Amino acid sequence: MTRLIFLGPPGAGKGTQAKQLSRTCQVPHIPTGDILRAAVANGTELGKKAQFYMDAGELVPDELIINLIRERLIDDDALSGWILDGFPRNVEQAAFLDNLLQEIHQPFECVVNLEVPDEVIVSRLVQRGQEEGRSDDTEATIRHRLEVYRERTEPLIDFYRSRQQLVSVDGNQPVEDVTEDLVKVVQV
Repeated sequence: MTRLIFLGPPGAGKGTQAKQLSRTCQVPHIPTGDILRAAVANGTELGKKAQFYMDAGELVPDELIINLIRERLIDDDALSGWILDGFPRNVEQAAFLDNLLQEIHQPFECVVNLEVPDEVIVSRLVQRGQEEGRSDDTEATIRHRLEVYRERTEPLIDFYRSRQQLVSVDGNQPVEDVTEDLVKVVQV
């Protein structure tokens, strides 16, 4: 059973690799942002609560996010496994997630950290911004997102490493090679 949590800075390739591995392992790729958008679009009770915070320009509270994730992880297609992308974003959320997974009897296999140097990330995202016309992919914005990642999310690497649940993969190689390395991780 494949249950993985993907970590890595913005632009490391988490979404790309999670989609690839999702197909290979035949389990859903669950990006947290998609869960939020779907709940809002479907007008679920939790989606309405999330919309309230989003409309006010505030972060959706951890408890609400974890409840949305709970709903998604108990869907039939996720019972045989999943790849969680975009959550947890900090150690407090990791503790919430631990409690949730214990409650629903879905322990995860490991946490995969995609390692990519900052300069490569900046280059990738600036190029993506130019190709896709994304105004949020400017060098200044990308560097700010990396600072936020280092401050808030990077402590998760030490958190999971200290629990011997972390596997790091070199994300600074061709997409196919990263996927090959991830497949090896899952087969271990």
